[in-house]
Amino acid sequence: MAAVTAKRLYGDKSVTVVRTDPEAVVPCGIPYIFGTLDSARKNIMPDKAMENLGVARVIDEAVELDVEKKVVRLKGGEAIEYDKLMIATGSGPARLPIEGFDLEGVWVVRKSLAHLEKMREAVMAAKKIVIIGGGFIGVEFADDISLLEGKEVHVVEMLPHCLALAFDDEFCEAGEAKMKEAGIHIHTNAKVKRIVGENRVRGVEVEGVGTIDADMVIVSVGARSNSALAKNAGIEVNRWGGIVVDRYMRTSAADVFAAGDCAEKRCFFSGKVIPALLASVACAEARIGAGAFYGLCRVNENRGTLTTFTTKVRGLALGGSGLTERRAKQEGFRTVVGVAQNVDKHPGTLPGTCPLKVKLIFSEKGVLIGGQVFGGGSVGELCNAISVAIQNGMTVDRLFSMQIGTHPFFTASPIAYQFVSAAIDAAKKL
Repeated sequence: MAAVTAKRLYGDKSVTVVRTDPEAVVPCGIPYIFGTLDSARKNIMPDKAMENLGVARVIDEAVELDVEKKVVRLKGGEAIEYDKLMIATGSGPARLPIEGFDLEGVWVVRKSLAHLEKMREAVMAAKKIVIIGGGFIGVEFADDISLLEGKEVHVVEMLPHCLALAFDDEFCEAGEAKMKEAGIHIHTNAKVKRIVGENRVRGVEVEGVGTIDADMVIVSVGARSNSALAKNAGIEVNRWGGIVVDRYMRTSAADVFAAGDCAEKRCFFSGKVIPALLASVACAEARIGAGAFYGLCRVNENRGTLTTFTTKVRGLALGGSGLTERRAKQEGFRTVVGVAQNVDKHPGTLPGTCPLKVKLIFSEKGVLIGGQVFGGGSVGELCNAISVAIQNGMTVDRLFSMQIGTHPFFTASPIAYQFVSAAIDAAKKL
């Protein structure tokens, strides 16, 4: 994204991307290479946009950065000089400090085609799979693997619900209900003590549950920023490993920018450092940083990370933007909540009609600070609309009077449009 944006804005400049893999995978598509796609190779990110713009590619690994001489040295021995540099080294999977983590049959999720092809082979051969971590990746892996015949799938999550960091309880429960319908075994409020086995995994010991038999374990407990290149070059890195950046993604070194999972994230509302390793966030940061390469002629500053996301469990889409009600209260907000639920088409007898629920969270002054949605295919773009409303400081009154377009096949009725109806529900409580 940074390369494409830079080439579009500064067509006379040469732009080079250095990456380790000849083919890059689509990060968000990784969970779907098992039961939905029949090959990891169907989850490749096309390079056509870069090729059409004339962006050069170098397949190698950057191992050293000299910010004084403005040179990047590669593992293969080449040195590349730069005027402006964007560090986008991403993140790697977090390790669990438990016995058995390094046994054969224990897998982490890496954004590498070769790794994922081997991982898919292991999934296809396995009968009993335990997934440690019930966040987005863990839930999506479980959902997709459960589409395959003959798989017993367990998810172990230490929090009270799967997806608990992203949604309020009622939305988590809706997702968990779909997982259970699919035959997925869920163990929440459950802490893994150790992974059992000698040379190869044969189970996972969980407090309060016992040992769950397994011939494959997938560990999905978060990620850590790949910031060693920057840190070794003397660029400021925070205590969690994120590269410190300003609102234009500029690092502490002149002409060096950082974006994506390797860069520090600060909450849109509080300014606190937060973990928000999302592809959509990375793309926004890359656009902002590339736009500031040659001066701040555009007011595109990063005002803070606003997490907006969707996921899908057995046809039920769940999405959100901004703060959950739980998180808002933890941050000290006095909140007012509006809820609306109806069908997503009108009339509700149309084929493909789904229930659609919208929950909006407002500050006590009526400013929108968060929203969650569950339903069918319209959830993703509705969450994007909520994100835009939050970023523009929309109030309950503005949403109350919002003008919209509707169509029988694509939206709820204008009489019962959930985004507006949830705002009306909140307005009567203010």
